[in-house]
Amino acid sequence: MFPILLMIHFVLLISRQGKVRLTKWYSPYSQKERTKVIRELSGVILTRGPKLCNFVEWRGLKVVYKRYASLYFCMCIDADDNELEILEIIHHFVEILDRYFGSVCELDLIFNFHKAFYILDETLIAGELQESSKKTVARLIAAQDLLVENAKEQASSITNMIAQATK
Repeated sequence: MFPILLMIHFVLLISRQGKVRLTKWYSPYSQKERTKVIRELSGVILTRGPKLCNFVEWRGLKVVYKRYASLYFCMCIDADDNELEILEIIHHFVEILDRYFGSVCELDLIFNFHKAFYILDETLIAGELQESSKKTVARLIAAQDLLVENAKEQASSITNMIAQATK
């Protein structure tokens, strides 16, 4: 028997003010549809009371969300998928962000959105959980940071060589 895989249609990170901080789409939506989805879901999620459950039925799908500090982490799944598993995936993603940024905040995601995308891509691929080990994801991110640093050093040395040659 094969395990049932969850299909996440999209991931949204929305601030309390309704600003979109990160989006990742795993199902095909046109730009117009994406804008409408974000506006609709922002209105629904931001107006819900804190005592209400973190699941919303929406357009025949289910949106699972969790608020951490000033950010809402939202994932849209099929109506028959397990909401609690998605809450675990959201928490897993937040824990990895916390490890990397040291208590992640909204500004970390604004100024380092490329890292947040990379972490999300290491965690989820094609709308399915790819890596459940925080240590593995942390190791992969550290390796990527090292590659970026080495590339910057090489670019700097090449720039210096060109500057020396043109003097």
